[in-house]
Amino acid sequence: MTLPPCYVPLDDEDSPFEPTRRGFLIGSAVVTASAFVTPLLSEEPKPVKDENAVKFALDINGKIRELELDPRTTLLDALREHLDLTGAKKGCDQGACGACTVLVDGRRVNSCLTLAVMHSGKKIVTIEGLSNGNALHPVQAAFIKHDGFQCGYCTPGQICSAVALIREGHTKSDDEIREWMSGNICRCGAYVNIVEAVKEAANARLS
Repeated sequence: MTLPPCYVPLDDEDSPFEPTRRGFLIGSAVVTASAFVTPLLSEEPKPVKDENAVKFALDINGKIRELELDPRTTLLDALREHLDLTGAKKGCDQGACGACTVLVDGRRVNSCLTLAVMHSGKKIVTIEGLSNGNALHPVQAAFIKHDGFQCGYCTPGQICSAVALIREGHTKSDDEIREWMSGNICRCGAYVNIVEAVKEAANARLS
C-alpha cells in the first residue's frame, strides 16, 4: 500500500490511544493541584471582627437599626455600606457638594462629615424615607414635574435640602431659594428647574 507523501506516522509516545509518560505526569500534576486549590476557592471567607467596633442604634426612616461599627464610621458610610440605603451619594466626601445630604431631627446634614455613632437617639430621614408608600413627597413630585434633575446623582441631596428649606421658610424669593440651596451643587446645571420645583412644593405645603 502506497501512502500519500503528506502522511507522517505517529510515534508510539504520541499516539492518542496510548498514555505517555509525559501526559501521565501532567495529568497527575493537574489533579494534585486541583485537590489543594478547590477547597481554597470553595471556602467562605471568615468575617474579620473589628476590635474597635461599638454597638449603637440609629432611628432611620422610622425604623430602629442596630449596628456594630468602628466609631470612626461616617453616617454616609453607615447608610450606604452597612444599611443598603444608597440614596445618599458620595460625591466630594468633603461636605462641599451636598450629594450626601440627609435630614437629622429635621435639619440638613452632610452625612459624609459626621460620625454615625453621634446620631444615636436622633431621627434620621434619608431620601428613601420621604415618600409615603407609592405616594411621592410634594418635593419629589415637583422635581419630576419641573425636570429638576438630569443625571440624578445630586438629586437625593437636593430634595432633602429642599424639604428642610421649605420647613425653615426660606422660600420668599428666587434669590432666597438659591442662597439657601447653594450648598447643593448640580453639575448638570439644572438650577433654574430646581428653583421652580422648590417654589411649587412650597406652595403645595402651604396650601
